[in-house]
Amino acid sequence: MQYEFTIQVSPETAADFEKLRFQVARKNGIPTQEIRHINILKRSIDARQKIIKINLKVRVYVQEDFINTPIQLPAYADVSNSTEIVIVGAGPAGLFAALRCIELGYKPIVLERGKDVRSRRRDLKAINRDHVVDEDSNYCFGEGGAGTYSDGKLYTRSKKRGDVHRILQLLVGFGATNQIMVEAHPHIGTNKLPAIIAAIRHKILECGGVVHFETRVTDLESKNSEITTVVLQNGDKIATNKVILATGHSARDIFELLYRKKIEIESKPFALGVRVEHSQQLIDQIQYKCEVRNPYLPPSPYSIVKQVGGRGMYSFCMCPGGVIAPCATSPGEVVTNGWSPSKRDQPTSNSGIVVELRLEDFKAFSKHGPLAAMYFQKNIEQQAWRVGGETQRVPAQRLVDMVEQKISSDLPETSYKPGVMSADMSEVFPEFIHTILRQGFKTFDKSMRGYLTNEAVVHAPESRTSSPVRIPRDRKTLEHTQIKGLYPCGEGAGYAGGIISAAIDGEKCAEACINAIK
Repeated sequence: MQYEFTIQVSPETAADFEKLRFQVARKNGIPTQEIRHINILKRSIDARQKIIKINLKVRVYVQEDFINTPIQLPAYADVSNSTEIVIVGAGPAGLFAALRCIELGYKPIVLERGKDVRSRRRDLKAINRDHVVDEDSNYCFGEGGAGTYSDGKLYTRSKKRGDVHRILQLLVGFGATNQIMVEAHPHIGTNKLPAIIAAIRHKILECGGVVHFETRVTDLESKNSEITTVVLQNGDKIATNKVILATGHSARDIFELLYRKKIEIESKPFALGVRVEHSQQLIDQIQYKCEVRNPYLPPSPYSIVKQVGGRGMYSFCMCPGGVIAPCATSPGEVVTNGWSPSKRDQPTSNSGIVVELRLEDFKAFSKHGPLAAMYFQKNIEQQAWRVGGETQRVPAQRLVDMVEQKISSDLPETSYKPGVMSADMSEVFPEFIHTILRQGFKTFDKSMRGYLTNEAVVHAPESRTSSPVRIPRDRKTLEHTQIKGLYPCGEGAGYAGGIISAAIDGEKCAEACINAIK
């Protein structure tokens, strides 16, 4: 027989089958020897009290053996000779759109401006070592999109958007550990995700789909308000009446293209701020209320949200045991992001700490119309590049020094490989953002005592939290409100915020596109 229970246990018990079996048996009146297996379905940490507990949802096998059935991928058919659908972008939205097309019997033609995951590594190394930014191959552009080399977090609050469980199952089917199905905040890790992305590509090709790398789209032609042609940088043209546009939140050239062609787009609020690095040991001490982290506990994350000066200020993409990465997509700008390896075993933690922005904040760039928010974002990134010495070195300041408006006389070595340059953050940010950040860090310290320390280092800016543009679409058909056959998709279109929600949106757009063909 099988039973499902929820139980709260110590970290040591959660990690030891015999101890867990004893606790389950004792609390549920089952003879210990009759429990043959305990399958953990969900796991989360409750660190609100000094004594930390693990919350488990378990399936208990009583006088019944457990049979492990591996997750199977869908029965993807050969679509070599099927109707084609063009997908622009090979991030999670584009790749999962392609998989869904194949599953439903259609042939995806994926166009990716960047390189495959392996080739991308050389260009990432060039940013870190030589400060050279390739506009088509970097942390944001290339196979797998921004998430491939910037952490692989899978947590989403977007449960209403679609089937999160299905996306996680597919990722496991392509090589992710099944622990992503269990953890409350699942995470693959930047060291593991590239192999999974490559496996997805191999499946697309195996089934007769097509993936073109280093293929930048430079124009979208239409006739009578219906998409007709995709134009490539080399001059080639692809005739099509169905295009899924999944280019990501940093594809500024696509936003410019749509604006230039008078295809409707909208300025969208987003959030912007800094990335703060602490020692992981300090964050563990604060969050776990201990001097030394229990070896049965993972490096601690944190999540914090405050209202400061009438605006939200919050942590974003927190990376326990991780590093800070340079994520510029063009020369002449500096952008930061963070990532963690699968074991989260680096000595430092980092998090974006960002301020909520509003449409009225972009008035100085109103001449750019719906691109005003994008130009506001771009202006700060270019200013950071100038302040950092016109290299990929990042403007940096010790945290207390920033709050007290002091130039840091020295800076410790941080995980940001291109290097840091001591700077006053007021030189990077508009006054209202700088003021809110300074006030907000004091407020943070009231909730996380010890957070405000001069051993922590602020790196600027964290600016690619979400797209500064929304590409409007019909709620039912998911087609662009103006151009028939064009399906704005994922983060770049303003309809997702991370790997899972982008993948869900990619599937939805593929389904909508196919429904229009039938």
